[in-house]
Amino acid sequence: MTDTDHVLHDLTDGVATITLNRPDRRNAMSEPMIERLGELLQESADDSRVRALVLTGAGRAFCAGGDVQQFDADGGEGGGASEVDPAAVAEQVHHQELTVGRIHTFPKPVLASLPGAAAGAGLGLALAADLRIGTPRCVMATAFATVALSGDFGVAWFLHQLVGPARARELLLLNPRLDGQACLDLGLLNEMAPEEELAERTHEMARRLADGPALALAHIKQNLREVPFQTLSEAMRAEVPRHKECGLTEDHVEAASAFVEKRTPVFAR
Repeated sequence: MTDTDHVLHDLTDGVATITLNRPDRRNAMSEPMIERLGELLQESADDSRVRALVLTGAGRAFCAGGDVQQFDADGGEGGGASEVDPAAVAEQVHHQELTVGRIHTFPKPVLASLPGAAAGAGLGLALAADLRIGTPRCVMATAFATVALSGDFGVAWFLHQLVGPARARELLLLNPRLDGQACLDLGLLNEMAPEEELAERTHEMARRLADGPALALAHIKQNLREVPFQTLSEAMRAEVPRHKECGLTEDHVEAASAFVEKRTPVFAR
């Protein structure tokens, strides 16, 4: 287990909260942060007590992405080398699989709560979540071109999926700074809350997810992950066995009874 205070973890009543914790660097990524984040994501995925996950940042930012101050101190991201190091490529791919890869394939709902900026690789972390909530002072920026980099952590893929190819090109090539309202208008935020209400609204949304039908939500996520690569016929053939599996659960029986009885269903925990 990675020993670091760059990531904090809490599990309360079915909701796991992972907090990126380098507020003095706007929660810019460090290697210990990446490794520990990967560990916590895997542990939370495997923990039956966890029914929903919140990913957030300490202080006034979500995650500024790569640590540009460290890049500058090292003579650039490549550390002054004249050729691409295959080992560095493999390590970077591994880091991305540990983080955005695990968030994207996480078997339970993931909510990103953005108190402030999500930029560069930090934007990738936010976009990998299922849902995003932020404040009016939330800022999203691709930021890569600003520091003469082409981008990593899946940002191009997620933007292409979420806002389409034309907008993705605009955001990556021109790097506009999107405030909270612009993010909401584009669908990059699902909800915007006043700054002083962000924690409460995050908790409310996380509780709603944690109290939901676990298997049905997991299968919904799997359907959504697969559809970009399927025809309609393929998607329908894949979704039916999952739908039928859900139909055998106590949660489905409870939900049907609750619907008829006009009450809120209580799902298995």
